[in-house]
Amino acid sequence: MSRASDRVLKGDACAPQRSLFYALGLTEEELNRPLIGVVSAYSEIVPGHLHLDKISEAVKAGIRMAGGTPIMVPSIGVCDGIAMGHIGMKYSLASRELIADSVETMANAHGFDGLVLIPNCDKIVPGMLMGALRVNLPAVVMSGGAMLPGNDKGKDMSLSTMFEAVGAKKAGLIDQEELTYIEQNACPGCGSCSGMFTANSMNCLCEVLGIALPGNGTIPAVYSARMQLAKKAGMAIMDMVEKDIKPRDIINEQALRNGLACDMALGCSSNTVLHLLAIAKEAHVDIDLDIINEVSQKTPNLCKLAPAGPDHIVDLYRAGGVQAVMKELQKKQLIDDSLMTVTGKTIKENLAKAVNLDHKIIKDIDTPNSPTGGIAVLFGNIAPKGCVVKRSAVDPSMLVHTGRARVFDSEEDAIDAIYQGKIVKGDVVVIRYEGPKGGPGMREMLNPTSALAGMKLDKEVALITDGRFSGATRGAAIGHVSPEAAAHGPIAIIQEGDTISIDINAGKINLMIDEAEMQKRMDAWVKPEAKIKEGWLYRYARLVTSADEGAVLK
Repeated sequence: MSRASDRVLKGDACAPQRSLFYALGLTEEELNRPLIGVVSAYSEIVPGHLHLDKISEAVKAGIRMAGGTPIMVPSIGVCDGIAMGHIGMKYSLASRELIADSVETMANAHGFDGLVLIPNCDKIVPGMLMGALRVNLPAVVMSGGAMLPGNDKGKDMSLSTMFEAVGAKKAGLIDQEELTYIEQNACPGCGSCSGMFTANSMNCLCEVLGIALPGNGTIPAVYSARMQLAKKAGMAIMDMVEKDIKPRDIINEQALRNGLACDMALGCSSNTVLHLLAIAKEAHVDIDLDIINEVSQKTPNLCKLAPAGPDHIVDLYRAGGVQAVMKELQKKQLIDDSLMTVTGKTIKENLAKAVNLDHKIIKDIDTPNSPTGGIAVLFGNIAPKGCVVKRSAVDPSMLVHTGRARVFDSEEDAIDAIYQGKIVKGDVVVIRYEGPKGGPGMREMLNPTSALAGMKLDKEVALITDGRFSGATRGAAIGHVSPEAAAHGPIAIIQEGDTISIDINAGKINLMIDEAEMQKRMDAWVKPEAKIKEGWLYRYARLVTSADEGAVLK
């Protein structure tokens, strides 16, 4: 069987290329084996990536044990927590496209026969997977694992606790000493932040999609089992190469529907909607927001992990992990268990020994937290193409809400008003011109939502935006409003004091004005000046599609 590496290694014409491989210190024996690209996002700026050098070495050991030649290549990665609340967050979602492009570039330029992708946080996971689907070489995702939760007087805490503590301090609910203690103890070490935030959501969903080994989503970063799994991932890619099983053979429409079902059961980050839409496009599969609602309506929510509840990823791991959640869904045929995975076995075979070890962490399918999924898509005259909310993190009292619009054209203006006490019970905070084009980059709004939660307003105030929310957000936080304001979406014509009606259960969100007034305002709209006029973000703003299409580049 011919290999992709033949174009850089075989025949007299490739003698110059071979000479460069020898310059790397590789031997003739190593060049006679499949070349496996180990794409590592290791860096010293992202806590979730700090240990990926060790994960990479374990993966490389597994590849060598199974008869391959591993070659590590790098990937960039933005730490969303560090980037939050300033211009840095504009680069976060945009970096997903750079990562996908870099995987495509490195794989095709160097003739790799297979890839092991080693991400851990937020945009890096979907970015690498998008690139792998694009080149469609045999691939395995091997994430770095979750951070353990911090502890405050016997109570677990995470990064979301830290952001909410800032709001609590502003409201006078805690003092400086308490804020400093939380600051120094919320994040105790390496790994992706410890709740069911975006990074861990995507790591879990890679496992569901079949492109990562069981355990990928939940084994903590610091456990030896994570290193053992990395070695197994290195061995698994060699099996994929030998059998010529490629990402698009694994990630098809049914696999993505499995991913959506488990997304709903786990209560994943609303960002998964953006990423699954983008992954689907690279897999050449049609998935839209209507399908997401369809799956959500019939899939119960089984887990209440932070920020929706007190439990963290380590608790899910102890309860049996993602496989135990899938086992519950399997009982009512809510997933297709016939699909192939990177284990070389079907989902059904993988689940044969899966057990739900803690029905408090993973509810039984017959006694769920709620009969519908963790994410809901809303439609209405504010969002004709849809918007997204993490329903499982919304207090029941806020599932239906009508309030006065408080309108802001940037995150900064909104957070200032919140901290100054200008937002009161019943308000609906509207933050616009923060979408993929308008931001640009569709910033996460963790600062304002955390401020509201810290001030104990998350059960009284809703927030809607054409930007998006961190997986650490809780409350009636409705994002991804499409079309966005910068694309002349109706969110652009909401005025201060307007009445907004939200019904999450019914999937509706509307501005309470008549059609004539709506059209009058739409006709009078004037496009504002671009916020960024140079550099990568300027190019991104010109090329990016709407959130309802996954905010991918044209």
